[in-house]
Amino acid sequence: MAVVHPSARSATVDIAGTAWPLYKLEALAAALVTCLILAVITGSPQVAVLVAAAVGATRWLVGLAVARRAGDRVR
Repeated sequence: MAVVHPSARSATVDIAGTAWPLYKLEALAAALVTCLILAVITGSPQVAVLVAAAVGATRWLVGLAVARRAGDRVR
């Protein structure tokens, strides 16, 4: 009998009946933390939001590329 263990790259989290890939949640968390830290440090919400969006988008795209390279099914 063969046992297949899901890789860390294909890990998903069930939110409201929908399976979210873990890299998407990591991107959202990274963007939120970045936004909060920069808002406190710089005092400029515009800079904080723009940099946080760049950080989140970068993490999301890197996670997507890794998932596709690993041959996972990406939604």
